[in-house]
Amino acid sequence: MSKITVLIADDHSLVREGIMAFLQHTEDIEVVAEASDGIEAIEKTKKHRPDIVLMDISMPRLGGLEATVEIRKFDPSIKILVLTQYDDKEYISRFLKAGVSGYLLKKAVGSDLVSAIRAVKSGEIYLYPAVASKVVDSFLGKEAHPPDDIYDTLTDREKQVLKLLAEGHAHKEIADMLKISPKTVIVHQTNTFEKLGFSNRSELIRFALARGIIQ
Repeated sequence: MSKITVLIADDHSLVREGIMAFLQHTEDIEVVAEASDGIEAIEKTKKHRPDIVLMDISMPRLGGLEATVEIRKFDPSIKILVLTQYDDKEYISRFLKAGVSGYLLKKAVGSDLVSAIRAVKSGEIYLYPAVASKVVDSFLGKEAHPPDDIYDTLTDREKQVLKLLAEGHAHKEIADMLKISPKTVIVHQTNTFEKLGFSNRSELIRFALARGIIQ
């Protein structure tokens, strides 16, 4: 029987090592790679083509959401299982819209992680109970439905540039990370500012902090 191959994307080495050590004792699951940020997660996913990517949300350079979008673009068959400490409904909604197959909280026990990996591999959607209850409440209308999010008017690339600008990276640094030209970065920044109504980077940073795009 072939094993379920997994890539772990998390910026904390102790978390990655802990997950790897636990999964080593599971006969049908194999960790084939690990990544410490979103860009590395994309690169190593392309190289190793795992069945499942365990994706953290808050990471340097590209975050989990941006990495998820890119991975889903080049190979939708690769399943994304979010593994995070954040249970905010805005995060949950964004990742589900991006096409993830599961959302698990880090406070879960190890057996939950194994169950989630197996469920996702079999084609199911796995939601941690606390997450599932928020999704159900929203579906049943127990929470007020927010107006259309202006953040969703941005393209995927503009969202990536927004995050990196908010983290303080220069145009050249962003260009190198995203493998585009500095002029293209400036174009994306200009479009982002126009769509969101910003006049300076301070406004962008406040927006990114308020939306949880950066910590």
